[in-house]
Amino acid sequence: MPHATNTEYHHIEVRKLAPTFAAEITGVDFSKPVEKEVFDEIYRAIVNNGVLVFRHAGLDDARHVAFAALFGELDDVKPYIAMGRKNRFDFDELFDVSNLEDDGSLVKLGSKRHHMGAGNSIFHVDSSFNPRRAGYSLLRAHQLPPRGMGGNTDFADTRTAWDELPEDLLNDLLENDYIGAHSLMHSRKKAAPKDSEFLKDINPEDYPFGRHEIIQTHWPSGRRNLYIANHLHHLEYKTPRSAVFVATKEQPFERVPEPQGTELFERLLAHASQPKYVVSVEWQNEGDLIVWDNTCVMHKAGEGTFMEKYARDMRRCTVHDGSRDAWGYNERTTKRMGLP
Repeated sequence: MPHATNTEYHHIEVRKLAPTFAAEITGVDFSKPVEKEVFDEIYRAIVNNGVLVFRHAGLDDARHVAFAALFGELDDVKPYIAMGRKNRFDFDELFDVSNLEDDGSLVKLGSKRHHMGAGNSIFHVDSSFNPRRAGYSLLRAHQLPPRGMGGNTDFADTRTAWDELPEDLLNDLLENDYIGAHSLMHSRKKAAPKDSEFLKDINPEDYPFGRHEIIQTHWPSGRRNLYIANHLHHLEYKTPRSAVFVATKEQPFERVPEPQGTELFERLLAHASQPKYVVSVEWQNEGDLIVWDNTCVMHKAGEGTFMEKYARDMRRCTVHDGSRDAWGYNERTTKRMGLP
């Protein structure tokens, strides 16, 4: 798609939520299919802002899926259902990111579902661990706890974070052209209690990694970007540094030695999640919708006191990335690398 830097809008209103990214959008009638000229402006707004907030969108499941499909090809939950998860919805394109168990009961603190979902509470991007990464995510509040009990969704602007990298970090990245190896199991273990009985025997090395370059161009805007997340397990060199390194299917690139690799990406994560790059969006109404671009922002679920007390039924559509970097250095397969 061409660069979408035009900031004049005739069908929607755009109110910035932060100086460099994120905006609240009004003027869209979601009670009917979104017309092309309106969607074209929504698309330009997401390119320019990375995160769009629609208050009182009021979509039901069917219209949620239909609107998401305007952004591109949708991911689905069928591989997870095949592994034993149940689908509470009538649409395989809806992901359940609620605090509800498959039977509708509230997730208990310390339960398997709680520990396995803890990675949502640290900055990440959707599906970077899968062969084809996510482009856009569309998250909708179907049912919310009372206001004031937390549960915001926070976003970090990784394009501006790239623009303002410290000189030594910038020179390191430009000189070495790193590849990041992403793992869902790694981020789950990183966020969960260290003694989690559900994750203590999980070794991320037993699962394939999703590989993507750390430095990328966000093609719709033409801006440089850091593609990072807490899914990062280790870094690799695109060009081998050792004459004795032999590539294999499981290890196609030479790893950056430790602790050098981990120290580098942890420093990048800390840089990109500074308060000046972060917006915290409160879910105010049932029916609110947030759309974000995983290829230029990170996100995380904020903490809240609603757990074990109130349902927080959140439903997400995930749009496969359609850019030239969608597959990274991964095999083009429909297999989900994050599955146990």
